[in-house]
Amino acid sequence: MFDGTAMRRADVAVRDGRVVAVEPGITGPAREVLDVQGKLVTPGLVDLHTHVHPGGTYWGIDPDPVAWASGVTTWVDAGSAGAYTIDSFLAAARYRVRVASLLNISAVGLTGAMGESRDPANCDPDLAAETLRRHPGLRGVKVRMDRFNVGGNGVEPLRRAVEAAGTRPVMVHIGAPPPSVGEVLPLLRPGDIITHCASGLATARGGLDPAMLTGYQRGIVFDIGHGAGGFAFDVAQAQLDAGMPPHTISTDLHQRCLHGPAFDLPTTMAKLLALGMGLPEVLAAVTGNPARALGLDAGTLAPGAAADIAVFSLEEGSFPLADVHGQVRVGRLRLRNELTLLAGKPLPPKVPDPPAPWVRLTGAQREALARREAAVRELLTMPLVGVDGLEEQFPRDPET
Repeated sequence: MFDGTAMRRADVAVRDGRVVAVEPGITGPAREVLDVQGKLVTPGLVDLHTHVHPGGTYWGIDPDPVAWASGVTTWVDAGSAGAYTIDSFLAAARYRVRVASLLNISAVGLTGAMGESRDPANCDPDLAAETLRRHPGLRGVKVRMDRFNVGGNGVEPLRRAVEAAGTRPVMVHIGAPPPSVGEVLPLLRPGDIITHCASGLATARGGLDPAMLTGYQRGIVFDIGHGAGGFAFDVAQAQLDAGMPPHTISTDLHQRCLHGPAFDLPTTMAKLLALGMGLPEVLAAVTGNPARALGLDAGTLAPGAAADIAVFSLEEGSFPLADVHGQVRVGRLRLRNELTLLAGKPLPPKVPDPPAPWVRLTGAQREALARREAAVRELLTMPLVGVDGLEEQFPRDPET
């Protein structure tokens, strides 16, 4: 098992939804025992960059179907809502999994595909700060810094995000310049987060921007944020070669990458394993590290913690993996989720929603979705068991 700090062999005891003990050979009476010998047991995974709120934004998805099959019990929504939309966002957040949220510096949030910060009036730091005061559970501020989202406003949306955030962290999306990462990173403080840190759009092919190294050394949190355009193998490899492994690994899971190229957090983890990160290092980047980055009660199996637990099988083989630009690496190890528990109880399965009508899919993706739908229909339209699997519940013979 991996308890959030190290890998070891141990049992986990749970009572009333919380961990009460983690040690080898726990004995004594138990209401239920789950035998996961030979499996990898971890804290429920923490995905630091996602987009929930389906039907309320361009990007949002329902996290529950993905969580059941991926082990992610804590989802951080990265700025889907701004000051104008946060109340409806929070009212709609009735998910089985835990969802923490960042406030978008743009009051309109991510209702559209892009461009939320092109109008400076949308980025009102006083309004954002007041919204944070009204909603103390919000974990920080999100701002997207690329030419599609800020237009001609340069780094001004970021300046306003930092002003509004106060002591809370700011998560900054980088992408196609301007502004460049060299303009963005000096404005960040230690503990702020740069997501899409291995972006091939923000960094020269195969290169390492000197500003990235400086920011890393200053204590900026580097987050993968895979998404549909935020992760390039060559950039990630250059950072690893420079001694700059990402602090956190996240999916940026949304409507346009759920069906590929990100898929889910275990698949994204496999890509970092394929580049040479060690398994304990990768596990820390999806448990304790993201929890600490935002001060979340998650990512650990320490006694007293919420009993959010994921169980995986470790599969060895040859697994081709693609980044957002079609570069392929072959992974030798991947994690396949076997069980996901929230507060000590297994998450129930849930059928995923179909893609939103504005999502472009390849022919292969459409065919795969059709096959999955047919397989689910076949399972659910057949009787659960045959005649030999039944018994008489209301006997006709009163003496029976």
